Amino acid sequence: MKKLLLASTLTALLLAPLSQAADYTVDYKGAHASVNFKIKHLGYSWLTGRFDKFSGEFSYDEKNVSASKIEILIDTTSLNSNHAERDKHLRSGDYLDVNAFSTAKFSSSKVTDKGNGNLEIKGLLTLHGVSKEIIIDAVKIGEGKDPWGGYRAGFSGTTKIGLADFGISANLGPASTHVELEFHLEGVRK
Repeated sequence: MKKLLLASTLTALLLAPLSQAADYTVDYKGAHASVNFKIKHLGYSWLTGRFDKFSGEFSYDEKNVSASKIEILIDTTSLNSNHAERDKHLRSGDYLDVNAFSTAKFSSSKVTDKGNGNLEIKGLLTLHGVSKEIIIDAVKIGEGKDPWGGYRAGFSGTTKIGLADFGISANLGPASTHVELEFHLEGVRK
């Protein structure tokens, strides 16, 4: 009986993956994460802003990066460009139409390790009722124990999307057809 138990245990250990992805919750409540945007204003300057409300989860395994996943939900009604009248216009039907599309979502489909902490994250972005595959160029910032007994991992990433690709037809001029998105995500291990 002992031999059978030992053999079963050894077999299970040999067949089990050497490491497994750790699951994290994005720490937006502690202001250790942000979702930002910028777009050229008429080609003369940058209009910058952020989304104040979002949530997300990711899994990450440094030894098997391709098994990593991320999902982010963004409350588009929380758009904040530090100007109330402009925010009202950006939330209107001319742009995000937040009354009809109050949530944007990104779900990864593939994560590729590019070396030296650099990642390419492919996935589906749903914005303004349109879903398109995008690529986020990301980098791992770091990971480790925090002062409160938890464990954290942090990443940042950027992508550029065309407004027309997501059904936003407002014409801000030829220099303002694309918006750049920045994700700064710190997660707390579950």
